[in-house]
Amino acid sequence: MYTFESRIRYSETGSDGELTMASLINYFQDCSIFQSEDLGLGVECLKEAHLVWLLSSWQIVVERYPRLGERVTVGTLPYDMKGFLGYRNFAMLDEAGNYLARANSLWSLLNTDTGKPSAIPEKLLKGYRLEEKLEMEYAPRKIAVPAGSVAREPLVVKKHHLDTNHHVNNQQFVQMAMDYLPDSFPIRQIRAEYKKQAFLDDVLIPAVAEEGNRVVVSLEDEAGKPYTIAEFSGNF
Repeated sequence: MYTFESRIRYSETGSDGELTMASLINYFQDCSIFQSEDLGLGVECLKEAHLVWLLSSWQIVVERYPRLGERVTVGTLPYDMKGFLGYRNFAMLDEAGNYLARANSLWSLLNTDTGKPSAIPEKLLKGYRLEEKLEMEYAPRKIAVPAGSVAREPLVVKKHHLDTNHHVNNQQFVQMAMDYLPDSFPIRQIRAEYKKQAFLDDVLIPAVAEEGNRVVVSLEDEAGKPYTIAEFSGNF
């Protein structure tokens, strides 16, 4: 597993002094980017090849949120690559080596000229060393949206939502969806299904449904087609 060490910063915590889910996602996302950069397969390499990895789905399971000042290890490993799909695990561990969080993710490789999926080139297949996937309870990628969703005020994509690919970053979608959780909702697991890209000035309409300890937020276009569906489960 590729790893890096860090310490929980004040800017990464919420009002309770614990790492936020959005910051955890950023740690995982940065970890995969660090690995790719160290292997020479990072942003510039992909840009030259007219390729980009797009996140198709997240599943993140939290055992405990670390607090301000805690030292942590963040890790990632790719465990399968086939066709245009890449499968990758993530983990955050405390100083004693206990798991704080584990994650599973699915990525699609896209040709930026055609906008269509691209078979993973040999350079990437050889560059990443596949490892055994982490032990965790793997959830389905598809998210069922409960009946009775309630539409909220539309959101407009701003510049700060965008990443180097000029579309809304996956963490930003989750951050938007989290704004519709009940107060003090304890996120034990998040699943996110990314349907399509959103760009500057696009209008996103949140549709929110609550079902027991589960909240599903679908960020949709004006025709009702989702950009992203996020499911939050709260069983700690």
